[in-house]
Amino acid sequence: MPHLHHGALGSFPVSLFLVIFTALAYLRGWLHLRSTSLKVIEAWRAGSFVLGLFSIWAALASPIAVWDEALLTGHMIQHLLLMTFAPPLILLGEPVMLLLHGLPRGFVRSIIGPLFRWRPVQVQQLGRGFAQPALCWLAAVAALVVWHVPAAFALGMQSEAWHVVEYASFLGTGLLFWWPVVQPWPSVARWSGWSMILYLFLATLPCDILSGFLVFSERVAYPVYLSTSRQSGLSVLADQQCAGALMWTCVTIVYLVAGAILSTHLLSPQISAAPEIDQSCSKPALFAVLPPYFSDLCPCKHRKIV
Repeated sequence: MPHLHHGALGSFPVSLFLVIFTALAYLRGWLHLRSTSLKVIEAWRAGSFVLGLFSIWAALASPIAVWDEALLTGHMIQHLLLMTFAPPLILLGEPVMLLLHGLPRGFVRSIIGPLFRWRPVQVQQLGRGFAQPALCWLAAVAALVVWHVPAAFALGMQSEAWHVVEYASFLGTGLLFWWPVVQPWPSVARWSGWSMILYLFLATLPCDILSGFLVFSERVAYPVYLSTSRQSGLSVLADQQCAGALMWTCVTIVYLVAGAILSTHLLSPQISAAPEIDQSCSKPALFAVLPPYFSDLCPCKHRKIV
């Protein structure tokens, strides 16, 4: 059975190069901002972004990627890394802003700038669209449910192309799901913080149903694993139960931690912003360090961008 990590995208050299290139571009942008004495992005955010990239590499090209050939638990680890761990870590690093500063100026000015100003993908509209919790929640649930239907699961295991689509949908919908929770630039907050706690709670329900089925079912849900070698010593059914328990535990803990952080932030005293900063800016400090040729991307049109 061909797998993604045997193909070009998941091969060790290509994946490692992409991770290193993205990390270097991000860190270049972070160092550029630090050199201007504008400590907009804390060091922990840079570390979070790099750890998120490493999680993606671990899911696609590390030895973990080989485990899904023989173990459903290995597949579940990949799923959790791509949907539950990597996306919030990456978004916490404010990736769009830092990559704008880190990529070559000519490339940003000639390619990224016109793309952001292109009407169908204007950055403000993208920020508002990605901040719609209903859309983000439905996309993540759809990816979770569809790819765990036995027929779709078998298709992904037997076709390298569909395996690529499966992993891309896990990562893409994971980023969508966490976007309204983390609210990185250029997101525009449209929902209250308390609604995000409900959003996280509702997101646990599909995961609980799926993981509960895997844990308590006495039938093998994915017969494709019946034909694989069992080098781990686990039976197919025990492996299935282990995968379900892993999903149940990890998703519950991650969402609980995220909800606790949001609650703490909402209950803590808020420091009033300076009067010269327009409150319509969700990230006013970040807008202040936009590259000059992106000054019109700030919704506060009257504000001076340095």
